[in-house]
Amino acid sequence: EVQLVESGGGLVQPGGSLRLSCTGSGFIFSVSGMMWARQPPGKGFEWVSSISHNGDSTTYADSVKGRFTISRDNRKKTLYLQMNSLKPEDTAVYYCGKADGGRGQGTQVTVSS
Repeated sequence: EVQLVESGGGLVQPGGSLRLSCTGSGFIFSVSGMMWARQPPGKGFEWVSSISHNGDSTTYADSVKGRFTISRDNRKKTLYLQMNSLKPEDTAVYYCGKADGGRGQGTQVTVSS
């Protein structure tokens, strides 16, 4: 059974930073493309970033480019999202997912003063 567990969310002031983590099990993490998506309150899902199975290729939504960094550690079966210069509009539930389907339960990120 595929399991993805996110952690690292919380309340942060505008301009602050957070690092999200996502640990995978039940599948071969090292051959899976991975992604982060988010759902702001009252809105639909928004893709945030993707990373190839070996980390060589990354892509970002324009709204987070230059502020967020996706990375992975295949030995630890863990995906990361470093979020800097956070804005109130980054407030959302953040989900990690496999490129071919499946996602975790999410972690709440709230950016507010």
